[in-house]
Amino acid sequence: MDYQRIKEAAENYRGDMTRFLRDLVRIPGESAGEAGKIQCAAAEMRNLGFDRVEIDPMGNLLGYMGTGETLIAFDGHIDTVGVGQIENWTFDPYEGFEDNQEIGGRGVSDQSGGIVSAVYGAKIMKDLGLLGDKYTVLVTATVQEEDCDGLCWEYIIKEGGVQPTFVVSTEPTDGGIYRGQRGRMEIRVDVRGVSCHGSAPERGDNAIYKMADILQDVRALNENDASDSNAVKGLVKMLDETYNPQWREARFLGRGTVTVSEIFYTSPSRCAVADGCSVSLDRRMTAGETWESCLDEIRNLPAVQQYGDDVTVSMYTYNTPSFTGLVYSVECFFPTWVIPEDHQVTKALEKTYTDMYGPERVGPAKVIDARKARPLTDKWTFSTNGVSIMGRNHIPVIGFGPGAEAQAHAPDEITWKDDLVLCAAVYAALPTVYVEEFA
Repeated sequence: MDYQRIKEAAENYRGDMTRFLRDLVRIPGESAGEAGKIQCAAAEMRNLGFDRVEIDPMGNLLGYMGTGETLIAFDGHIDTVGVGQIENWTFDPYEGFEDNQEIGGRGVSDQSGGIVSAVYGAKIMKDLGLLGDKYTVLVTATVQEEDCDGLCWEYIIKEGGVQPTFVVSTEPTDGGIYRGQRGRMEIRVDVRGVSCHGSAPERGDNAIYKMADILQDVRALNENDASDSNAVKGLVKMLDETYNPQWREARFLGRGTVTVSEIFYTSPSRCAVADGCSVSLDRRMTAGETWESCLDEIRNLPAVQQYGDDVTVSMYTYNTPSFTGLVYSVECFFPTWVIPEDHQVTKALEKTYTDMYGPERVGPAKVIDARKARPLTDKWTFSTNGVSIMGRNHIPVIGFGPGAEAQAHAPDEITWKDDLVLCAAVYAALPTVYVEEFA
């Protein structure tokens, strides 16, 4: 492997990658509204000579390079969140900006930059004759991840029949290699009451009061320790081998959490007792936790048990149409996943990176000290399409992408041009390293 030649090729595409990323940023594309971004990325792939460029019925873009039997995929989601309060931005989130080192705009880190690097990584493979008949590379630009992470890959795998040997998630990793993430699920708790006139509340059964008791138990579940003296043992217990056979990976990923994210009520009027109250719970899951165990945990809280049949605990379902109009319903359960540290895919990416750049994270001067203080191989705090690819479908996933997780969903979102170049180079080299040394 002529790593220096690959790095030089990536550097030569710095300007093209910057231009492509800024083109993507200028097109708004929140979940279910990505059509313009998809067409822009498809045009770039065709202009660069991808062997096959397809847009599936959901709207996901799939670009192929090569003819080999081993299929290696690079995934990036093309949708973004909204901009929030525009007053919090110092530049236009869609026009963006650039200087010698940085590119700004909604989605540059989360995570159109990863798509840009993957597209040009595949181009470098073709330029330098790395493809041959060894492998085929698939670069995806996927939709609706921000609304429902993994939905796109559920469709690609189950309906499209695409089965990569492994997938590189190009979500931002701040210069590191990420081998897992906590899972998450969206839980709903509904409480029934009986309304009456507010002047005589004793005649009714206030659903909000019942929910208040339940929420104190939810808070205890998140904040308590695992002491036997607690009526509600805290989620931290899953870091203890007494409670969790997967405690080692749980410690690597971090403990699970639960918090209230939304609250709703029903009442005949402002001068009546509420006859219904509901909340949404955001539940982050570590290794060893399942959707069944998480639902049972809420159902077994003392206050939930106290109110019996008046309480219903369930999981949300996502059924929003994609920009093509396709509805592909899925439960709002996004499993924890972690690829072993000694897995051949983990080792292949670590070898590729360290052979090219050394044993530490690298990056622009502005962030290099903070990066070097962290281990090269780590994990995400947030969730990715890996919840479907590996969490549901057991296809190995490894993470390496330009930008920083801390930039995701933030105003004045930025990424670094050096990261685009570095990631494109690593992507270009990885498939050959894998098929020649680890397959």
